Amino acid sequence: MNVSRLIPTAAVAGAAVLGLTALTACSASDTADRKNGDGLNVVASFYPMQFLAERIGGKHVSVTTLTKPGVEPHDLELSPRQIGGLADADFVLYLKGIQPAVDDAIKQSGVKNVVDASTLTKLETHSTETGPDDHDHDEHGHGEHGHGDEAGADPHIWLDPVKYAEVAKGVGKSLEKSDPDHAADYRKNTEALVTELNSLNSAYVSGLRNTATKTFVTTHSAFGYLAERYGLTQEGIAGVDPEAEPSPARIKEIHTVAKKDGATTVFFETLASDRTAKTLARDTGLRTDVLDPLEGITDKSKGTDYIEVMRSNLAALQKALGAK
Repeated sequence: MNVSRLIPTAAVAGAAVLGLTALTACSASDTADRKNGDGLNVVASFYPMQFLAERIGGKHVSVTTLTKPGVEPHDLELSPRQIGGLADADFVLYLKGIQPAVDDAIKQSGVKNVVDASTLTKLETHSTETGPDDHDHDEHGHGEHGHGDEAGADPHIWLDPVKYAEVAKGVGKSLEKSDPDHAADYRKNTEALVTELNSLNSAYVSGLRNTATKTFVTTHSAFGYLAERYGLTQEGIAGVDPEAEPSPARIKEIHTVAKKDGATTVFFETLASDRTAKTLARDTGLRTDVLDPLEGITDKSKGTDYIEVMRSNLAALQKALGAK
């Protein structure tokens, strides 16, 4: 992660004051329109949270996202207007531990209805090499670190449809509590989404049951939960930060593992450079393909929403792993 690009806490505090002033001057009409309507003003931190808010909230919410399409969410910078807007939100949905600028801004905002998705399921630790047995659990079933603010916890829970469904249920209950007049609709929408996520999980289970290899190589080690769920091994060129440069020793290890385990493909993502993937693939004779961590939807995404892109990811994995 490019730490130099993140806003320090002191700057966030000052920007929040400026943002509130800007909102008073520039957004009075927006605020008035919202108060005259019935919908909740929901702010989502980035796409996986936006998708949940829109699908569960339906016609009863107006959702804005802090992370514009095409922006790498790990290194997000917030404008004063965005920071100030948090205090004006009816409901904020975010995932602690993946966007430090957002975490800091929420601390400073004082907004009451805040839901941290990392508290709605169990977080675990995943190393660069992640397989079905590559984690330690404590006596409560948590990983080594149970929450996103603790070092080592992997925040990429949305890439496991089962965990994402758990989060969806928690978000649904929170919306019911925040807007009890529409609780029945939130409950219905949650149930429908969970059904879709269960179907997606079943597709992954059956689609990845019989494969020639269980190992896949990726530039972004975001797929630890997915690998663990479906009995695969993720070999990350770098860590969970997609912009991190791998060490020469790690590249050598990848060469060895790819040959030993029969890996065929180096996966990269749409929101970060593919340079490392293409270099490694050229050196090892492997193919390249996209495995989307779904941190944002753009015109380059292989699908228009979470469900479609996850199904595209499944097809890419089946091809790379030699599904039978």
